[in-house]
Amino acid sequence: MTRIFSMLSTITCAAALAATSLSPAAACTRAVYMGTADTVITGRSMDWAEDMHTNLWAFPRGVERDGAAGANTPKWTAKYGSVVASGYELGSADGMNEKGLVANLLFLAESDYGTTEGKPALSMALWAQYVLDNFATVGEAVAELEKEPFRVVTAELPNGKTAQLHLAISDASGDSAIFEYIAGKLVIHHGKEYRVLTNSPTYDQQLALNAYWKEIGGLTFMPGTNRAADRFARASFLIEAIPTDVAPGYIKAVPDQSYQNQAAASVLSVMRSVSVPLGITTPGAPNISSTIWRTVADQKNKVYFFDSATSPNTFWVPLADLEFSEGTPVKKLTVAGGAVHAGNVAKEFVPAEPFTFMAVDVK
Repeated sequence: MTRIFSMLSTITCAAALAATSLSPAAACTRAVYMGTADTVITGRSMDWAEDMHTNLWAFPRGVERDGAAGANTPKWTAKYGSVVASGYELGSADGMNEKGLVANLLFLAESDYGTTEGKPALSMALWAQYVLDNFATVGEAVAELEKEPFRVVTAELPNGKTAQLHLAISDASGDSAIFEYIAGKLVIHHGKEYRVLTNSPTYDQQLALNAYWKEIGGLTFMPGTNRAADRFARASFLIEAIPTDVAPGYIKAVPDQSYQNQAAASVLSVMRSVSVPLGITTPGAPNISSTIWRTVADQKNKVYFFDSATSPNTFWVPLADLEFSEGTPVKKLTVAGGAVHAGNVAKEFVPAEPFTFMAVDVK
């Protein structure tokens, strides 16, 4: 009887903690897997209330960009080529560059970017792309961004909602960093231990909630709703449950299937397990939404996987099969509109005029 009361108390406390995540935010999840033989794989789900008209883009080195935020916006030339998933054809929501650096943007309702007074401004639409263009490792990115060379500026999205986002990055070594603007100040969490990210509350509170669930243990009780704190707990447990090497009894589909392919499939299974089926809504939190797509980035082998919630196939892009040399054209793979792809799609990218990143009006 004591054990039953203890469990009931545990569940009650968990419910109270999880309630802190009931903010009207889009629900995404990101998790980093680290295995043997230098295997690092980052998976993420994109949960959104409507079609984002996402396509995949291959950007070469040497592209000239600016921050699309007024006369004093930063300007740069891309050092590295990248493959990205666009959002509304207005910005890069997710992607990996040719060095294996991955950038994922996720919703955070508590974001407060402060003012741009005294600093150059950078449109939110280019935050992830700036990182992919300029850095090979998380350490490089943190060293530069902690200087706050610019202030991120947000704007209204086509669905009428303001883009309130935080940024997660990871590299081929397994290093990771989370960037949030809270109460007008940039907060950075940097280290290999920061493997999982969801949405609200702020990251420090997410870590506290997850510490609570770790004490209970994932095989004893796991929170199961689509709330951010619950998904954080499940993703944390499941990503660490994947074997770091081929476990005895693993069945290979074909004799020469690589361990990395098994690992990528395992990470995708985690992202699917924390996804929200199409059509599910949350009363009182209408923007906690269905999963519309997932990505898995194999940072050792530089392969970018894409998994649409409305397509029967997962497909992938080996970056080695694309040309990123300066002067080569920007290329596009159409995903929006029900396009169906399978297998290696690198040869299906075609030259295309790049989308225009969302500009922000800065006084």
